Amino acid sequence: VSVLYWLPSMRNYRNFNKVAKCPRRPYEKERLDRELKLCGQYGLRCKREVWRVQLQVAKIRKSARILLTLDEKNPKRIFEGAALLRRLHRYGILPEDKNQLDYVLGLKIEDFLARRLQTRVLKLGLAQSIHHARVLIKQRHIRVGKQVVDVPSFLVRVDNERHIDWSTTSPFGGGREGRLKRKKMANGDDEDEDEDF
Repeated sequence: VSVLYWLPSMRNYRNFNKVAKCPRRPYEKERLDRELKLCGQYGLRCKREVWRVQLQVAKIRKSARILLTLDEKNPKRIFEGAALLRRLHRYGILPEDKNQLDYVLGLKIEDFLARRLQTRVLKLGLAQSIHHARVLIKQRHIRVGKQVVDVPSFLVRVDNERHIDWSTTSPFGGGREGRLKRKKMANGDDEDEDEDF
């Protein structure tokens, strides 16, 4: 009698959904200029980062539009509408006083880009420019709370904003000096010893 050994099936849990949507008309001057301005203002790497946020805004506005078509007393509208507004308030995308679904339809890309970690690091004065902020984040000099974050597009919550600081391993935050600084210090010590003799 042959014994069958059942191996657990290997599943692929990767998510292959698109996170950005390309524009329908590739060479529209006004749109190209607008996107380039956003890339410069918020220190984005490429236009795809703009398109990614555009898709996020479109999805949120679409869900708000669908909820607004329902009756005000509809439990789905009450429950999901409150959850959507709470999420937007928590991330600081929508101010606390704007507590209605109508305000969600007025959201712009800039509201989301202003809440990125890259922008927050510049606003807190940890970086000298928006591009410097991106470099600091990618080189793991910045932490949010106890967690080192190296993703410039990380959306910062309102209550986490005061916890943005230098990471403990960073030379700026009291960690050991960088490679070049250590090398210069070692060379400086050697020169001092030579002068003594």
